[in-house]
Amino acid sequence: MAKQRRLSRKEKRRQEREKDHLMGILNNKFSMRKINPLTPSQGDLFESYYQGYNLAAIGTAGTGKTMCATFLALQDVLQKGEYEKVVIIRSAVQTREQGFMPGSQAQKEAVFEAPYTDIVNDLFERKDAYQLLKQKGMIEFKTSSFVRGLTFDNAIIIVDECQSMTYHELDSIITRVGESSKIIFCGDTKQDDLQQSRNRNDVTGLHDFIKVLMAIPSFDVIRFGISDIVRSGLVKEYIMAKERLLEVA
Repeated sequence: MAKQRRLSRKEKRRQEREKDHLMGILNNKFSMRKINPLTPSQGDLFESYYQGYNLAAIGTAGTGKTMCATFLALQDVLQKGEYEKVVIIRSAVQTREQGFMPGSQAQKEAVFEAPYTDIVNDLFERKDAYQLLKQKGMIEFKTSSFVRGLTFDNAIIIVDECQSMTYHELDSIITRVGESSKIIFCGDTKQDDLQQSRNRNDVTGLHDFIKVLMAIPSFDVIRFGISDIVRSGLVKEYIMAKERLLEVA
C-alpha cells in the first residue's frame, strides 16, 4: 500500500512539472506576431472589435476574415483579462450524419479543426502553438453539431463558415453566449455548402440571420468584397472572373 501512495505522489509531481513547463512556454517563449489591417474592411473589423461590438464579418473568400478574428480574440485571451478562452465553432455540413461516424468526438471533428491549427501556428510562428493553447484550455474547437445545451461564459466565440449553417443552427449558437462573452460570425454568402446537401430542408439561414443581427445595437456587420482579398493575386483574379462570367449567366 505504501508503494502505491509513493507512485501516486510521483505521478502528481510529474503532472505538476508538465504544467510548470507549459506555463513557462506560455509566459516566456510564447508571443503572437502583430497583425495590422491590410484593407479598409479589415480596418473596420479591428475598429469595431476594439469598440466592444459583437461582429459579423461577411463576404468574399480570401479576405482574412477568420485570420483577423482569431488574432483579435487570442490577443484578448492572452492578456488574461475578462476572457478566458477562444471557442471556435464550425459547421460540419459535409458529414451532417456525424453521430454515426466511428471514433470519438475529437476524431470526428479533427478534419474541420485543421484550418485553425494552421492559422494559430502561423500567428505564433511555431508548429506547436495551437496544441499548447488547447492543452492550457485557452482555445477550444467544436462543430455546430455539439453546441446544444452548452453555455460559453468569459469567452470569445468565433463562428466560422456560418453560411453553411441553417437558421436553426445559427439561432442555437447565438443563444449559447453566456456572461462576459463576445461572438464573431465569419462567412461568405457565395460559398454555401448546404446547396449540396441531400436534405431539402437544409438551406442557409445566414441571409435572414444577418437581418436580425443588424437590428441588434451591440452588433456590427462588416462587409468584405473583392478589393479586400489578400490571400493571393490568383484568388483575386479567379473570383473576379467567376463573378463576371458565371454569376451573370
